[in-house]
Amino acid sequence: MSFSLHTTSVGAYLQILPSVAGLIDKAEAHCAANGLAPEALTEASLAPDMWNFAKQVTTVEHHSAGAVKALRVGVFGPDLEPAPLDFATLRSRIGAAIAFLQSVEPAEIDGLVGRDMRFEFRDRRMDFLAEDFILSFNLPNFYFHATAAYAVLRNQGLPVGKMDFLGRPRLKG
Repeated sequence: MSFSLHTTSVGAYLQILPSVAGLIDKAEAHCAANGLAPEALTEASLAPDMWNFAKQVTTVEHHSAGAVKALRVGVFGPDLEPAPLDFATLRSRIGAAIAFLQSVEPAEIDGLVGRDMRFEFRDRRMDFLAEDFILSFNLPNFYFHATAAYAVLRNQGLPVGKMDFLGRPRLKG
């Protein structure tokens, strides 16, 4: 089997993003069932120096759909905009990321192997090949923020488990 940048990146994103959407649904249901404002969970974080649930979710979006868009132009940077604190907007952004990623043609992404890619943040620059950007920088960040979003809800007492995170594996056949 040959290496497919599309399968490695978009395939991973499309496995986990629906789970993140499910976490948003569970967070909203928890708030409704317990008479809590959405901000009780969207502003919750694991530690004072970590981003809150809402920012973890938008960063998952950024490290999926945003990364594919960045591959097209060769430059990626962090999303420093404040995250929306309402569940509807978070859900909409994850839904839009899923729809966008489902529209991406495998040949387009696979055709970017060997292309230059740069991460830029303020005066910091990190130069990669597209595949190394995805494998050594983007995917670790994508999984980190998806895991952090899951962990925030778990830490806040929501009954979420591993199956709420893993999504649907790509099985043989």
